[in-house]
Amino acid sequence: MRAPEGRSRPVPPVVLALRRLPNPRLTGIGAGLFAAVSMLGLGCLDLLLLDGSAAVFGALFLPVSALTALWVRPADLVTAPIIVPIAFTVGVIPIAGGTGGFGGRTMAVVTALAVQAGWLYGGTLVAGVIATVRKVRLMRQRQRRLLLAAQTARPGQAAARSPQAPARPSASRPAQTPRRPQR
Repeated sequence: MRAPEGRSRPVPPVVLALRRLPNPRLTGIGAGLFAAVSMLGLGCLDLLLLDGSAAVFGALFLPVSALTALWVRPADLVTAPIIVPIAFTVGVIPIAGGTGGFGGRTMAVVTALAVQAGWLYGGTLVAGVIATVRKVRLMRQRQRRLLLAAQTARPGQAAARSPQAPARPSASRPAQTPRRPQR
């Protein structure tokens, strides 16, 4: 284990391995497409290889949920817990079965969603926790940057404007009144 510059404690090998993985930043729509296409592909593979095993499909849903929450860009973090249940629904269509046309297929999908609710809630929880942790970390980083910027500001500038005394207009310039738009 080696310690990066500026750190006193060593970085675990698992963290070093995770840092080598790809780190895409998907928009909300891109993350939704990634999750939906991944789950649809996994559902089709599950149907072909394992005859539609719901447990395998649900277990594969958890890493897709985690990757979706990890790869969505910071501005779209709120979409991760919304995207993954939709992707689960898209992916369950091939393995749900059902006969009798559109109505039978729809009832099979609704039944599969009800039966597999534990996997659905688990994946949504995984995505929600990861998105929340990422958002809290981003907020703390922003707060640290602002604090550091305030501490490194010029000392004369901080003393000139005290928080108790608001800035007053200069006596050499008359106060300007806002202009009204011409009709």
